[in-house]
Amino acid sequence: MPGRAVLVCAVLVVAILAVAVVTMTTGDYPLSVGQVVQTLLGEGRSGARFIVLELRLPRLLAALLVGMALALSGAILQSISHNVLGSPDIIGFTQGSATGALIVIIALGGGMIETAVGGLIGGMATAVAVYLLAFKRGVQGLRMVLIGVGVSAMLLAVNSYLITRANLQDAVSAQAWLVGGLNGRGWDHVVPLAFAVALLLPVLVHQGRRLSMLEMGDDSAKALGVPTEFSRMMLFAVSVTLCSIATAAAGPITFLALIAPQVARRLTRVPGPNLVASALMGALLLLAGDLAIQRAFPAAQLPVGIATGVLGGLYLSWLLASEWRKGRG
Repeated sequence: MPGRAVLVCAVLVVAILAVAVVTMTTGDYPLSVGQVVQTLLGEGRSGARFIVLELRLPRLLAALLVGMALALSGAILQSISHNVLGSPDIIGFTQGSATGALIVIIALGGGMIETAVGGLIGGMATAVAVYLLAFKRGVQGLRMVLIGVGVSAMLLAVNSYLITRANLQDAVSAQAWLVGGLNGRGWDHVVPLAFAVALLLPVLVHQGRRLSMLEMGDDSAKALGVPTEFSRMMLFAVSVTLCSIATAAAGPITFLALIAPQVARRLTRVPGPNLVASALMGALLLLAGDLAIQRAFPAAQLPVGIATGVLGGLYLSWLLASEWRKGRG
């Protein structure tokens, strides 16, 4: 890795640790760093153990894992599609996960675990549909993005229809899940998420070098011995699974997968997917956003999806305006 990329990653790690310390020590029940360390070592008081081990630590780990998963998913899709809009939010995978979850909530009356499974199935089914619709002697990036935008619009209409057909209680539950957030996340969310990420990371590491070669174009990648269509399909599957498990765990947290890889690439100034920097950036953005919205609105307990939606919308507007000016020039 180039020296600048290593430095950026080191700074991101330090920033994540700093935000994590603030998250674990501040709040309605302040704790010192020493108390948190003692509790993590099994020597804390019962009240501190409940605060640290049952409330703050699972939420912290969920934010780190979800942020990493979404950022990696976005980095892979943007690299495969050669398009800055190649994000699960834009292509429709997030809306597909939402559709699956809404069907479970409204039609089947499922609980939290069933909703997560429905979101996972919905995201994967949407990804398969987009891939097949975009496949024509291979998958061309721009075609996949355009088809994904259309599928996302249709699924958004389906989701709105499902909510209008629900009773009041189910509609409230569905809308709360659709915002996306980390409120109430516990070990039952963290453990499956960590297990899934641990299984997918070795596959991504193995395919990571091929991803960099695919960015050079299919002809160059084939000349270097890369099975382009198989590698693209494998990377696409990893990206979709990462997005789906993150959405299943925390709801559709919008725009993080779009923003994190691009910010990481601008900071490192290194061509290629920048997977490590993207993962760290995604974890930092979600962890910092969740901390900020907790401290800014302590009584309301607003979900972090509101913060990412506002910031992501502003970033998307700037990105589209910037790309339009470049094309015009």
